[in-house]
Amino acid sequence: MENISSIRHIAFIMDGNGRWAAARGLPRTAGHTAGAKAFRNIVEYCGDLGISTVTVYAFSTENWRRPQSEVTAIMKIFSEYLGYAEKECGKKNIAVRFLGDKSPFGEKTAARMTALEETTSGNFFTLNIAVNYGGRADIVHAVNKLISDGKKTVTEDDITGALYTAHSPSPDLIIRTGSEKRISNFLLWDCAYSEFCFSDVLWPDFDAKELDRCLEDYYGRKRRYGGL
Repeated sequence: MENISSIRHIAFIMDGNGRWAAARGLPRTAGHTAGAKAFRNIVEYCGDLGISTVTVYAFSTENWRRPQSEVTAIMKIFSEYLGYAEKECGKKNIAVRFLGDKSPFGEKTAARMTALEETTSGNFFTLNIAVNYGGRADIVHAVNKLISDGKKTVTEDDITGALYTAHSPSPDLIIRTGSEKRISNFLLWDCAYSEFCFSDVLWPDFDAKELDRCLEDYYGRKRRYGGL
C-alpha cells in the first residue's frame, strides 16, 4: 500500500463485541473473547505495516456501569492478556502503555501493568491500551497534575504534555467499528485534527482486509489542519 509509512498513529474504538455474540446466539462474553483475538491480530498487522503507534479503547470509565458478570468477564480477559503481553510483547518489540487510572484494578493488577510498561519501555512499537479511560477524565487529570506542579496558567503544550498520551503523537486516523458514528469520550484532546473512519464491521470480524479499506479511504483525503 502506498505511503503507509506516513501514518504514525492509528487508534481504534473497538465496538460491536456484544452484538457479534448476540447475532450468533452466544453470551456477550463470547464476543469479548473473539474481540480480544481480533485485537491481537490487528496490532500485529499494524506492526507489519510499519505503523509505530496503535491505541485501542479497551474499557472506558463508563463501562463499569455494565452488568457485574460482564465486567468480571472482561477483567478476566484483560488479566489473560497481561499474561500474554508479559511473554510476547518484548519479543515483538512492542512497548505497552496503559492510558487511564490504574487504581480501580487493584494493587496486584496495577503493579503488573506498571511492570509491563517498565519492561517494554525501550521497544520501538507503542501499544496504548486505554483502560478505565475517558477523554474528559484525561483532561481533568492533566489539569490537576499541572496545578499540583505549581502552574498558575497553562498553555496547550502544557496540557498535551500532562495527558496520559503525552508520549505519543496525536492519532492520524481513528477507526470505529460496529457502524456507530460517535467518539464516546475517546481521546478528546488528541483527536482535534484526526481523520475518522466508521466501519460497519463488528470488531470481532475486523481484519487486515477491512483495515486496508480504511487506509485506502484515508489516503484519498487531504489533511488541511485548518488551512487550505
